[in-house]
Amino acid sequence: MTRLSVNINKIATLRNARGGDLPNVVKAALDCERFGAEGITVHPRPDERHIRYKDVFDLKPLLAGEFNIEGYPSRGFIDMVCSVKPTQVTLVPDPPDVLTSNAGWDTFLHESFLTEVIAEFRKNGIRTSVFIDPDPGLIRQAVKTGTDRIELYTESYARNFHADRGEAIRTYREAAVAACNAGLGINAGHDLNLENLKYFAQNIPGLLEVSIGHALICDALYLGLENSVQLYLRQLMV
Repeated sequence: MTRLSVNINKIATLRNARGGDLPNVVKAALDCERFGAEGITVHPRPDERHIRYKDVFDLKPLLAGEFNIEGYPSRGFIDMVCSVKPTQVTLVPDPPDVLTSNAGWDTFLHESFLTEVIAEFRKNGIRTSVFIDPDPGLIRQAVKTGTDRIELYTESYARNFHADRGEAIRTYREAAVAACNAGLGINAGHDLNLENLKYFAQNIPGLLEVSIGHALICDALYLGLENSVQLYLRQLMV
């Protein structure tokens, strides 16, 4: 079954809105694991507007499952990840002021940069994943960087899902086939939710992991965190 990694950034956003420590980010992460999530994802940004670097260090010794740290590989980010040594680091091409991730890597343009960064993570025993658009050419080029996995950027799929789900999934399936043929593991994330997740998981060969945060935390406001995690896990039982 495809693993569910819960992105807890929005928990941190709510905490930061009032200061203090409510809701508690570490407790929320441990609860997600207790409710069945196989992984926890965080995406610390330079302004620490949600997850703080301290949160990353606080979480690492307490998590039982996989720990995935997303972010742009600045020198500070690289040093932090190599110190924490999570299960996986997901590299995203976010500029500092972006609201949320909105594009994948151009693996042709940034091949040498990614290769250098990924080599450093590999030396530290950290699995790497590259956030990428569903383009078979970019995915085949990603192999040259030494990455272990790619994470398919699924915003386009989610946006077009209700209009024509077959067409919305087509490029993602083609991309997944290219990744499998190239020997890359496949993750996915961005705007996946209870309406579109099952169809995506059913149609993407080799899908190892999905990272879901915003939609799951929104659902938790109405359905409760435990129930929401369980509902997402059921969508992945394909």
